Amino acid sequence: MIYSDIALDAVVVAILTDLFLLRTQMITRGIFWLTYALIFPFQLITNWWLTSRKIVQYSTSEIIGRRLAGAPIEDLLFGFSMILMTLALWEFFKQRKARSS
Repeated sequence: MIYSDIALDAVVVAILTDLFLLRTQMITRGIFWLTYALIFPFQLITNWWLTSRKIVQYSTSEIIGRRLAGAPIEDLLFGFSMILMTLALWEFFKQRKARSS
């Protein structure tokens, strides 16, 4: 399995987990998209910094080939998945705590 496949799988798993397992529906909320819009530029800066200094390198045979801010676009998919999962889990446990109180 190449990096691109794993990144795409991460997005699918994050969305399905949000919608059907945790049932937080985070991806349907405006606050999620606002949060993602705020984090996205910093992800690009971090990706650029890490790849421009060769701290992180990618095998060209393992990525789609398109890059944004020096990093493969697959990194943006991973970032999206991580943000979605973090916010969905946060909301899930917040709701769970509220129900048990």
